[in-house]
Amino acid sequence: MGGSRLRQEDFPPRIVEHPSDVIVSKGEPTTLNCKAEGRPSPTIEWYKDGERVETDKDDPRSHRMLLPSGSLFFLRIVHGRRSKPDEGSYVCVARNYLGEAVSRNASLEVACVHSTMNSKERYADSHKTGRLGYQKSVRCEHLISAGYVCREGYVLPPVPVLRGLKFNHGFGVTST
Repeated sequence: MGGSRLRQEDFPPRIVEHPSDVIVSKGEPTTLNCKAEGRPSPTIEWYKDGERVETDKDDPRSHRMLLPSGSLFFLRIVHGRRSKPDEGSYVCVARNYLGEAVSRNASLEVACVHSTMNSKERYADSHKTGRLGYQKSVRCEHLISAGYVCREGYVLPPVPVLRGLKFNHGFGVTST
C-alpha cells in the first residue's frame, strides 16, 4: 500500500492566533503573529498582497524571519520614497496533507514622523503678598507635539512630547 494514510488522530490545520494590524516606524523591528495547529503539524507560509513573502529560509540575507511558532519577524522595517517592500496586507497560510487554513488579513503600515512639529507656549504670572512680603511665581508651559503620517493624507493625532515646567522664584524648578 503506497501513499499516506489517514489516521484518526490526524486533522487539518486551523489558525489559533491570527495576525493583527500594526503601525511601525521605519527601521524598527516588528512581528506579525500567527499560530496554527493540526496533525501533522502544519507548515506556515506568509503572503503579502497575494505574493509569497521571502524569508531567511529562502535567502539568508533577508530581513524577514519565519519563527518556529509561525510568526513573521522583521529585523527592521524597510521603507523608502519609491520602494515600500514591507508595507501591505499580510496573511499566513497553514498547510498539511489534509488541507490548509488562511488567517485574517493584517495590514502593516509604516509611520513616519510628520515633517513639522507644533509648539505652544503659555505663561501665567501670579503675584502674592503675604505677611513675609512679596512672592512671585511664574508658570511656563511648553507643549511640543508630533504628528505621525501613516499613509498619504492620514495623520494620527498629535502626541505630547514635553508638557509644562513650573518655575517658582527662589525655590527651584518642579515639573507639573
